[in-house]
Amino acid sequence: MKRRDFLKLSGLITAGFAAHGCVGAQKLPDNKKSTQPNILFCLADDWGWPHASAYGDPVVKTPTFDRLAAEGVLFDHAYVSTPSCTPCRNSILTGQYHWRLKEGANLHSTLDVDIPVFPLLLKEAGYHIGHWRKCWGPGKLKPGGYLDTHPCGPQYKKGFKQFLADRKNDQPFCFWFGTSDPHRGYKKGSGKNSGMDLSKIKPPKFYPDVEDIRSDIADYYFEVQRFDTECGQAIRLLEEIGEMDNTIIVMTGDHGMPFPRCKSNIYDMSVRVPMAIRWGVEVRGDRRVKDFMSLIDLAPTFLEAAEIKIPKQMVGRSLLPVLNSKKQGLVDRKRDHVIFGKERHTPAQESPSMDGYPCRGIRTDQYLYIRNFKPDRWPAGVLSGATHPMDVHTDCDNGPTKQYLIDHRNDPNIKPYYAMSFAKRPAEELYDISTDPDQLTNLAARKDYAKIKTKLAARLSDELKNTADPRVIDGGEMFDQYPYRAGYKLNK
Repeated sequence: MKRRDFLKLSGLITAGFAAHGCVGAQKLPDNKKSTQPNILFCLADDWGWPHASAYGDPVVKTPTFDRLAAEGVLFDHAYVSTPSCTPCRNSILTGQYHWRLKEGANLHSTLDVDIPVFPLLLKEAGYHIGHWRKCWGPGKLKPGGYLDTHPCGPQYKKGFKQFLADRKNDQPFCFWFGTSDPHRGYKKGSGKNSGMDLSKIKPPKFYPDVEDIRSDIADYYFEVQRFDTECGQAIRLLEEIGEMDNTIIVMTGDHGMPFPRCKSNIYDMSVRVPMAIRWGVEVRGDRRVKDFMSLIDLAPTFLEAAEIKIPKQMVGRSLLPVLNSKKQGLVDRKRDHVIFGKERHTPAQESPSMDGYPCRGIRTDQYLYIRNFKPDRWPAGVLSGATHPMDVHTDCDNGPTKQYLIDHRNDPNIKPYYAMSFAKRPAEELYDISTDPDQLTNLAARKDYAKIKTKLAARLSDELKNTADPRVIDGGEMFDQYPYRAGYKLNK
């Protein structure tokens, strides 16, 4: 008998919504072991696709991720709602696109306590919940109403082992295994010094192939590998307590790597992330699926697996039908696309502006269409004089690759690469992934692609309207007016 069938027969069905959208669930007697699945959610900070050996990267080694992929499901098309830490994590917690979360759509923001989040819903249903290191943020929770609670549960400063020791009566658990890897800064040369062969690193085609950049990528790989190692240690703890097969294990990242034209953009290396899910007793392993999914789908997936009613606010779709299928490739034909976007990452425009760079996109198997709502603004911020104190192209993290492009921006051979990362962009962008996987050639102005562009633009617009995006229904200017809660002085 399937666990979910057993749960229904046992009457472990949720009893409706309680305060703040939480769900009341029948709790197990103290002497009865739970049959509800545990959840171990491993989220890296700035880990983007395709940087895992399971995807064929020849340099970075990710044996833990590869194991989860071999014993579970490897997703080829996992995407974030937005390529910025705080709003991405808000979207994961709530199962909603970031543009539905008001101030929570921006970096260094907050989260409204009245919006249901999956960890607290699980807690209300009897789960032991908690987190370690970076989970929500950066930002301030108190302005959103979180005065004595945390949307991810209490922090366990000594990690997963301490969390498990605090668990009572074999209750089901949900643990957010956070990290700051591979977020910058890096120890320069750490990748090369660890033995990585820089000659095997092939930078994306929007960078020049130079050693400075290859070495920078190696340093990023070094931290990806550290995250992978730590996830492996957490999994060994599950094996030691006999809970490996009763645990849904998810391993993924919150957006692309912290490099120019990656993080804080909406190209593939910005919003596409590695993802593998293992659930030993329920999910047939060694499958690779091409269904398009958004990380907003995780919250309803976890809730459905725990037999908890999914709040109507959650627009994400449960992945259980895909996970429970025995098929590979495209399992659900309705999952043939995904949408995403960005609001303010940092106040990167000319001081004293607090404006962001609003954009939305839709990705299908063959095409990426992007709508830039304010093409007069700089996508990575101004070269100098920004409101943010980092000042120079502040929507892009500082590092050797960024500095190389800036230092050589007047070199005729490097100028095009600099422009791809930092120059202004048109209102519409269209890329044919089948011939241009790095998304370098914008086809939006070409007549032979006019019908495709029109169709994708309409499809994107319809979905944004259906999900109440203020940028298309009215009120989008509010995203630029929300406070930036970083706690340091801005340039005025």
